[in-house]
Amino acid sequence: MEMSESLLVFSLSIVVVAVVSLLTNLSVLLCFTQSAELRTHVPGIFTLNLSFSNILLTLINMPATFLGVATGAKPFGDSFCQAVSFAETFLTTNAMLSMAALSMDRWIAVVFPLSYSSKMRYRDALLIVAYSWLQALTFSLTQLLMDWGGYSHTYASCTVHLDAGERSQFAAYATFTALFHCSSFALSLLVLCFAYLKVLRVARSHCKRIDVITVQTLLLLVDIHPSVKERCLAEQKKRRQRATKKICIFIGSFILCFSPYVITRLLELVPSVHIPRYWGIATKCLSYGKTSSDPFVYCLLRHQYRKVLVSIISRFMRKDHYALSIHSTSSTLDTTDDTCVARVT
Repeated sequence: MEMSESLLVFSLSIVVVAVVSLLTNLSVLLCFTQSAELRTHVPGIFTLNLSFSNILLTLINMPATFLGVATGAKPFGDSFCQAVSFAETFLTTNAMLSMAALSMDRWIAVVFPLSYSSKMRYRDALLIVAYSWLQALTFSLTQLLMDWGGYSHTYASCTVHLDAGERSQFAAYATFTALFHCSSFALSLLVLCFAYLKVLRVARSHCKRIDVITVQTLLLLVDIHPSVKERCLAEQKKRRQRATKKICIFIGSFILCFSPYVITRLLELVPSVHIPRYWGIATKCLSYGKTSSDPFVYCLLRHQYRKVLVSIISRFMRKDHYALSIHSTSSTLDTTDDTCVARVT
């Protein structure tokens, strides 16, 4: 069967997202293995949980969806497709709750800086991760026991799905779907908005205090050059914009990647609504995109991770340079020996 241009674009986008997701999330894990400082940070537990979920989603679910898009048919047998669907429900829920946990950790660190070490300990972080796993496992097992996992032609993937012959279970399936998305997507979004907007409020308050001190200092310095004053005021504005931009990225990326898919899954519960296949696949691909953006949003753009990555790359480059120099020296010695032998003979 010939693949249309749209399906080809979807297939290529899945491949690109999978490659970027695998490389970036593995880079995060590499940073943790190489940095004792990162391993001592409590939010590192949430970051590791998120990265492992993204890696498994990339290795298990994205190839299945790629095959579904490329072939236009169920890529595996029923049992394997149910297992893939189970993994999707578990890993997606776990990833969303990990993002919510990271936002709560940031809120506690910014709003309660002096008592952060007592409010967010390793034990507390492990309990939050355990709750995340428990909630994800509850919905995954329910889906598996009720036989609601299978191949969906609309999304070209093995996911939560009710076959046409099981319409007698529609009420229970609709309730499960609504509860699942409310307790994962809606709950996580609520926590993200609450935590990061509180963080933004505190950040702006700190910026205002710094602005007042800066302005008072500039007024006292009568002889200061006007360009210096302008530079200070411009830096104040950049500081305020930087805080707002970060919060918008945290919340905006979550909404942009997940909300189209979640809204589509809820709309398809209405009997009169028909979801076009291209739209279903597009929302699925968009939700996969979050796995490749998470390492940048939460880790790789931060100074600590960049420093560790630069250190790893530098060590790798030095090893390569050392091996190359040894090989070059060895080749030179061999050439010299050959020349000496030739002269003797």
